[in-house]
Amino acid sequence: MLTPAAGLQTHIWNNNLKSLAMLGLYPLLVLGMAWVALYVFMALGGNPNAAPEFASSMTAQYTPIIIAGVAIWFTIAFFFHTPMIRKLSHSHPVTRKEEPELYNLLENLSIAAGVPMPRLEIIETHARNAFASGIDQKSYTVTVTRGLMNSLAKDELEAVLAHELTHIINRDVRLLIITIIFTGMIGFAAQMIWSNIRYGFVFNGNSRKNGGGIIFILALAAVLWLGYLATLFTRFAISRKREYMADAGAVQLTKNPDAMMRALQRIARRDHMPAATGDIAMMCIENSKPFMGLFATHPPIEKRIQSLSAMTNTPVPKISLPPAEIHKTLRQKGQNPWLTRERGRRFR
Repeated sequence: MLTPAAGLQTHIWNNNLKSLAMLGLYPLLVLGMAWVALYVFMALGGNPNAAPEFASSMTAQYTPIIIAGVAIWFTIAFFFHTPMIRKLSHSHPVTRKEEPELYNLLENLSIAAGVPMPRLEIIETHARNAFASGIDQKSYTVTVTRGLMNSLAKDELEAVLAHELTHIINRDVRLLIITIIFTGMIGFAAQMIWSNIRYGFVFNGNSRKNGGGIIFILALAAVLWLGYLATLFTRFAISRKREYMADAGAVQLTKNPDAMMRALQRIARRDHMPAATGDIAMMCIENSKPFMGLFATHPPIEKRIQSLSAMTNTPVPKISLPPAEIHKTLRQKGQNPWLTRERGRRFR
C-alpha cells in the first residue's frame, strides 16, 4: 500500500509562499503597467524626452489610488470568486436531497480526512472531469461533471472525489484561485479595451473621425496585453507534481489504488468541456489540451497511472465494459446502479 507522500508538508508550504508572493507582486505589476501607459501617453503627445520623468512623477502621485484599486479588486475576488468560478464553468450547487449518493461519498471522505465537507457542484456536460476550488473552508468546493457521474463506477467516482479533496488539503486550490481570479483583472481589462477597439472604432467607423484616439487606445491595449502575458507566467509557478500528489492522496484516503487507476483510464481523452475556459480546464483532474498552446498543465495520464502502479505494487487494471452500458443494463432491469453491491467488481 502507498506510503505517505514524501515532501507533502514542503509542498503545502511552497503553495502558501507562492500564493503570498503572487499577491505581493501583483500591485507592483500594476504600478509598472501604469508607468508604461503614462510614458506612452506622453510620447504620443509629442514630447518623448519628457516622457520618463512625467511617467515617474505621475505614477508616484497616483500610487495610493492604484494600490487602493488593487485592494478593492482583491476584496471583490475574495468574496465573489465562487460565483465567478461558477459562471466560468457553468456549474450549479447540489444538495444531499438532489444527489444523495454523490453527497454521501464526499461527506464520508471528508470525515475520513478530518476536514469539513466542501460544497458540492455539478456541471451538466457529457465530459468526464472534476475540479476543486476555493481559498478557505467557507469557499472550498468540489465540482464534478454529469458525464463523470454517469461513466464511472462508485469506487472510481469516490477516488476522483478523494483526489479533489486532496487538492484542498494540499492548498493547491488556493494557489490556483489566486493565479486565475486575483491576477485576472488585467486580462479582463485587456479584453474590454480590445472589445472597445473592435466595436467602438473599427466596426462603427470611428477610427476615421478620431485617429489620435484609436492610436492611444491601441497603445493602452498593448500595455494591458503585455501585463496580461506577464500574469500568464504565474502559471509556471503551479507545479505539475500537484496531480501526482493528489493521486497519491486519493489512494491514501480510499485505500483503493485500482479504483484511482481505472478512473484515470476512463477520464483519458474524454475530459474536454467545450463551454469551460482554459483557466477552468487548468484546475481539472485532467486537461489534455496545453494551456494557451504553450505548455501542458497536467502530466500525461499514462504516467500518472504507471506512477500509482509502481508506488502501490498494484498491476495496471484492464477495463472492459464501459460503465455507461452497465448503468443502462441495470436500469432496464429496474435496479439502482448506485446501490448494486456487485457493481464495483463488474467493472474490473
